[in-house]
Amino acid sequence: MSENAGQARSRQTRVPAQAGWGKQFVKFSFYRVADAVRQGPQEARQELGKRLASLLDRSAERMLTRTYSTVGTRADTDFLIWQVSDDLDEIQRWHASLLASPIAGSLERPHSYLSMTMRSMYSNPLHDGAPKRDTLRDDGGTNDYLFVYPMVKTRDWYTLPKDERQRIMNEHIAIGHGFHGIKINTTYSYGLDDQEFVVAFEGDEPGEFLALVRELRDSESSAYTAVDTPMFTCRRVEVGELLAAVGLTPG
Repeated sequence: MSENAGQARSRQTRVPAQAGWGKQFVKFSFYRVADAVRQGPQEARQELGKRLASLLDRSAERMLTRTYSTVGTRADTDFLIWQVSDDLDEIQRWHASLLASPIAGSLERPHSYLSMTMRSMYSNPLHDGAPKRDTLRDDGGTNDYLFVYPMVKTRDWYTLPKDERQRIMNEHIAIGHGFHGIKINTTYSYGLDDQEFVVAFEGDEPGEFLALVRELRDSESSAYTAVDTPMFTCRRVEVGELLAAVGLTPG
């Protein structure tokens, strides 16, 4: 049996997702262009840019793919590739293609997070009756910024009764409700990666997100956060603009 046929058979026999299970796979990959590449000739950098653009086009054909620049906001990364797929194999195959490409040696990947969408166990008292969202769909990515961070709760959080956790979350939700320009995407990593959650906020004004986080620091739920760094401020860009920002197009 060929490898491709074996992969197809594996997908056909996979157990379908059940209610309450994770739904979509979400991959946050942060990259930095190696210093040696920046010092190289312009023609070589331009060729690498073409190869990266081709890989990103292929990703966009197969799954939800967005690109963000972190140039000027982080010292350790230049850009983020955000991918969402119903099939983890699809994400893995794309990253295997990247590793097999000549551009692989030109990129460093200082941060990488895997998570899944899942229905929250907490209800939203401000939107009673609204369906709980457990999928991420492409709405065009109209917001200018994405604010991303991994998060881990303290062990004490999980020892609290469910009603008590819901009470604490009600305050958390109410604070977020006051910032209408910010949209939250909470994804879950239990058993899949080192963190428990990867949280991604979409918005147009970094100042509004700053104010939101400042208020959340005063909430009761903040006392149960063990880890919520590193934090990434990412600006949404199309592929052409991304390549120019990281020096992989003609200057």
